[in-house]
Amino acid sequence: MKAMLYTEVGGPEVFQYIDVPDPEPGAVDVVVDVAATSLNRLDLVQRNGWFQMPGFQFPHIAGMDVAGIVSAVGDAVTSVSVGDRVVVDPSLAGVAEDSKLAGRGDLYGELGVIGATVDGGYAEKCLAPASHVYAIPDEMSFDHAATFPTAYLTAAHALFAVGGLKAGETVMIHAAGSGVSTAAIQLAKNAGATVLATAGTDEKCERALTLGADHVANNREVDVAGFARETTSGTGVNMVLDHVGTALFGPSLFGLGVHGRLVNCGNSSGDEATIPSLGYVFHSGIKILGSDPYRPEEFGPVWDTFSEGSFEVPIDSTFDLADAAAAQDKMMQSDFFGKIILRP
Repeated sequence: MKAMLYTEVGGPEVFQYIDVPDPEPGAVDVVVDVAATSLNRLDLVQRNGWFQMPGFQFPHIAGMDVAGIVSAVGDAVTSVSVGDRVVVDPSLAGVAEDSKLAGRGDLYGELGVIGATVDGGYAEKCLAPASHVYAIPDEMSFDHAATFPTAYLTAAHALFAVGGLKAGETVMIHAAGSGVSTAAIQLAKNAGATVLATAGTDEKCERALTLGADHVANNREVDVAGFARETTSGTGVNMVLDHVGTALFGPSLFGLGVHGRLVNCGNSSGDEATIPSLGYVFHSGIKILGSDPYRPEEFGPVWDTFSEGSFEVPIDSTFDLADAAAAQDKMMQSDFFGKIILRP
């Protein structure tokens, strides 16, 4: 099969579009012929060598979000058949012992992730445990399905399992044009929350409104703490969902009301953050919560919600697999809204 891989860190020039052996399933595994995979920022971060997940190794085939058609199944697989249209849960927590991908389920250690620590969707075929594939409805496109896994599970886990967001609460979501945030805006609205969204351009703010955001602000022109206070009549928001990190961490804290929660699930603008006022934090009962990995049992219910709902999936652009370098460069420049898709 053809795959886009790299054997050393660096710029786009390290990519190699070459032939590699087809994956062979273990007893409880399946092989998926990849129809679409979507990009995530981790793809760039690991390729550049800025950060690698524990267990990362060369050669590396990225691509955490995989949708396609099952082309081979292991001898013990009964739940999935050749020809099934599936989306893949990339987390390798909860994998059975007789899978070739077993033994990588430590949520707080070397958690295996398809496309992050083992071969992923930047290829014509991808190996996955049969327990970790889910049927795609007939009416859903592969591109649509491939936008789901990382963005929606990251968002849902952060909002609900970690942040405890409830109907009637107010949440401020940063980086509204990213995959995680476009998912979070819609999940929060679907749960009955009021959504404030911020982004770095007016155009992205306007598009966030079309996804269901109630109020928007350009975070490069407006103080987001003031925005949060103004839109809540001075009380502040109940929650901030932040994966920007350094750039907006302080203003996010001041945008929270009494007993507010700042849930962090990323650090795209830097890994260091300053708490401007410990007094405000303890006096107001502010909680700062790190969003840890989602659990295997979370994937199915969120997929069902996504499949049965009317969630809009903004697909910014599509690229052939051989043009993965150009696709990643587009993401690097932040010149996109929603998800970028690769097709073998």
